Amino acid sequence: MGLLSSKNPKAKQARILLLGLDSAGKSTLLYRLKLAKDFVTVPTIGFNVEMIEVEKSLWITVWDVGGQEKMRAVWRYYCENTDGLLYVVDSTDKQRLEDSRREFEHILKDEHIRTVPVVLLANKQDVPGALTAEDITRMFKVQKLCSDRNWYVQPCCAITGDGLMEGLRKLTGFVKSYMKSRGAALAFFKQN
Repeated sequence: MGLLSSKNPKAKQARILLLGLDSAGKSTLLYRLKLAKDFVTVPTIGFNVEMIEVEKSLWITVWDVGGQEKMRAVWRYYCENTDGLLYVVDSTDKQRLEDSRREFEHILKDEHIRTVPVVLLANKQDVPGALTAEDITRMFKVQKLCSDRNWYVQPCCAITGDGLMEGLRKLTGFVKSYMKSRGAALAFFKQN
């Protein structure tokens, strides 16, 4: 923990996985949250990692993993020790919506994140004709796929920042209760 623990020894850290197809807006969204301004990005080959202070006592480490087809094959290697999933959908890319839905469904089956909370970010809401959060919820079958965990679908725009903090706050609330329940479960197993 180093620097973080010296600032606030009681601060909690959560590990968030940021996934979605290439060009969905993951890196733009990450740096909009981190820097609160526009940031020109290039396709992510590999991953970006950033720490963001969400609240006084909670820092999140966001792992933004590239979404190109060859990178999707390694997404599962980033799932271990994950406390929450942010999945970004390009709400305007109707051609690849089914690919995105299939990848979303596939990653939810990973044993390491089988119960972690999920927030889908329906990105690019500033573009005319973008699918709504309700459309994404229905098309991605989120109610069915996430029935065993906390989930939410947040409309947003990574470029303007609209909806990003709301989505992050929603995930943060889910993650805090997830970490608390996981901590209680670990304490129980240590006693028995």
